[in-house]
Amino acid sequence: MKNFVFISPNFPETYWRFCRGLKDNGFNVLGIGDAPYYELSEPLKKSLTEYYKVNSLENYDEVFRAVAFFTFRYGKIDWLESNNEYWLERDAALRTEFNITTGFQSKDMPKVKYKSKMKEYYKKAGIKVAKHCNASTISVCKRLINKVGYPVIVKPDNGVGANATYKISSDEELKAFLKNKPDGVPYIVEEYIEGEVNSYDAIVNSKGQPIFETGNVTPDSLMDVVNNGDNSVFYIVNQPFEDVRAAGRKVLKAFGVKSRFVHFEFFRLTRDQRIGKKGDVVALEVNMRPSGGISPDMMNFANSTDVYKIWADMIAYDSTLKDCGEKYFCVFVGRRDGKEYRYCEQEIVEKYGANIKLLGRVAKALSDAMGDLMFIANFSDKGAMDAFVADVVAPAAQ
Repeated sequence: MKNFVFISPNFPETYWRFCRGLKDNGFNVLGIGDAPYYELSEPLKKSLTEYYKVNSLENYDEVFRAVAFFTFRYGKIDWLESNNEYWLERDAALRTEFNITTGFQSKDMPKVKYKSKMKEYYKKAGIKVAKHCNASTISVCKRLINKVGYPVIVKPDNGVGANATYKISSDEELKAFLKNKPDGVPYIVEEYIEGEVNSYDAIVNSKGQPIFETGNVTPDSLMDVVNNGDNSVFYIVNQPFEDVRAAGRKVLKAFGVKSRFVHFEFFRLTRDQRIGKKGDVVALEVNMRPSGGISPDMMNFANSTDVYKIWADMIAYDSTLKDCGEKYFCVFVGRRDGKEYRYCEQEIVEKYGANIKLLGRVAKALSDAMGDLMFIANFSDKGAMDAFVADVVAPAAQ
């Protein structure tokens, strides 16, 4: 029996389904987390062979000792994964130390975690990338700005999503940012691109071949959603866009991705710009894990399938027999606490109850990017989906 160490199997909440898929495929599923055992959901408990609680997942020594204990008790660890961006480097370090060869090692991290390094591999794939520089001094930044103009984007070189990402529109704002940016955190400055985010999402086998593909669209800037507390909207497409699929497959090859669930982000330009023409697909960033939060469940709703099982089948068999069924647009709308809306929750449910798949609170750790109250719904027609979004986010009459 093979041994799979799953880091933080209780977060996001739905990740217990990855563990269930592994157990159903005959693995010892060994969980490591900082939540007390009694707080784990019953389905997760039933999916784990054993659980090791640490005081903090941030404490590498504690997590190292947990993996060592499992190695002593069950033998060599065959796989170790969290499927979580936050722990990607930690996962790689543990694999490296315990000679777990079925995933990224520490030496692989720069190209998949640093936005500046990602650009080299996007270029290798033939995908256009935004011009950038290190946010080190005003003179370095100005050399870039003299080429691309204001506004520009500043973001952590090694960051998650749109956290601590800002638009800079003047020399005064740039000087203020450089003066106040956190010490010891490398930032990059990047030309501003107007576009909607289109993603390529895939489960990839050990040969680098996708065994499942889909994609999502984020119409509004995630940076603005986070910084301005806007409503959050994104949707899974009913069919992957062919140009995004083609770009995604090229990026898989350029990065040498194997045996992973991935989420690659691209901009589709909404107007002609220095980097390309309206409609062109250009690089944003790679994420070597599933799209965040509830997205895997949305992929299931959109494709009438089970991506948790497809992923577990990839781990166990390097393929899957799980098919997709009827296709839908599956949309997420996240409302903000403290905002007043035209229609209350009950009115939305009464009008769209047949379409709504999930309704509930967003986990606090994800609420900056995803809002506080989520509505997830399926639609066969994009126009009907757009009408639903308009109703959910419509502000109260003034």
